[in-house]
Amino acid sequence: MKETQAHQIEKDLKLNYGPNKKFITVCAGTGCRAYGSLKVKEALEAELAKQNMQVDVLATGCLGFCEKGPMIVIHPDKYFYHSVKVEDVPEIVSKTIAKGEVISKLLYRDPDTKKTLFREEDLPFYKKQLRVVFGKNGMLEPTRIEDYLAIDGYQALGKVLSEMTPDDVINEVKKAGLRGRGGGGFPAAVKWEGVRRAHGDPKYVIANGDEGDPGAYMDRSLMEGNPHSVIEGMIIGAYTVGSNEGYIYVRNEYPLAVTHLTLAIEAAKKMGLLGKNILGTDFSFDIHISKGAGAFVCGESSALFASIEGRAGEPRAKYVHAVEKGLWDKPTVLNNVETWANVPLIINKGADWYASIGTEGSKGTKIFSLVGKINNTGLVEVPMGTTLYEIIYDMGGGIPGGRKFKAVQTGGPSGGCIP
Repeated sequence: MKETQAHQIEKDLKLNYGPNKKFITVCAGTGCRAYGSLKVKEALEAELAKQNMQVDVLATGCLGFCEKGPMIVIHPDKYFYHSVKVEDVPEIVSKTIAKGEVISKLLYRDPDTKKTLFREEDLPFYKKQLRVVFGKNGMLEPTRIEDYLAIDGYQALGKVLSEMTPDDVINEVKKAGLRGRGGGGFPAAVKWEGVRRAHGDPKYVIANGDEGDPGAYMDRSLMEGNPHSVIEGMIIGAYTVGSNEGYIYVRNEYPLAVTHLTLAIEAAKKMGLLGKNILGTDFSFDIHISKGAGAFVCGESSALFASIEGRAGEPRAKYVHAVEKGLWDKPTVLNNVETWANVPLIINKGADWYASIGTEGSKGTKIFSLVGKINNTGLVEVPMGTTLYEIIYDMGGGIPGGRKFKAVQTGGPSGGCIP
């Protein structure tokens, strides 16, 4: 396969954002935007221009520690500032950017040890996490495909199309032990294999982004912060099962996710990574965005199909399987947004690497929404098998005011309360 324009841009960006490059990342996920992070970004750009300093400011996806927004990270030192206000900006530029001096009041102070912590990875909230999927949010501006390419984006797709057969991909995902992240936990490779062998054309590939559980926003943050990871996973899945058309079903209440997905799809098409004859091969695949109207039931697979088809989102009998009769009664692969984002990692790093994370029955990591009466709220990504105690106390910082822990609700309204 010839070197594409994408690979050339990737090389250029690795030079531009090398280990000694000075730049600032500002969390611009929905949570931090609500705190005013975009105003902080504008103030930083204005102050840098005023002081005649050539330093890039990137608006990244969600960093996870939503309790402490707006957050910025100053590279290459990786100084982590939280609860940043517009009025803090002149001091940040004149002291930290210009002289490398830290501003103590903006650093995180551990409530237990009373130590001031300089970097993101030193904070208790992040220390025990393993952010292999979600961690890339803070490394790129989601509206720029070039940033995704700079962190090895679409390399997995290139490898699949040039070196692997569909059966090779299925075997690799099967060996990795990837299970659906939407709640059902069904082995992804088994589902793909079923659609590949099913009779009937066309075949469809769908990403389920209809995240209806109150307090949950894992999928939203991935679609907002790293849309290309979902798209790349879907393209690989489409090649594997023999599909030429796919859909991302996303809640209409997620306008930023819809915008970023739309821009990502357009950018991928321009670079020949999506659409006709992807990367110069005879494989073609296109993705459409279908917006849900907020009905909780449309997160269920058959109700989701009905909604995409323009009908009322009503579930059908469970004995009708999507792998044989899904969207428009054709063979369909439906995976959760987070499931698709794991696929490029498995191809790039290998099934053995992926299977080394987690437990015997559940491999890899899982992103959880940590909300409620807890000190540190936000999103955490941990290896499968991590205990609730570690999530609540080590990352979540326990219950406010030292009060007694009563119960944790897992799995949304369809889950239960564990005392």
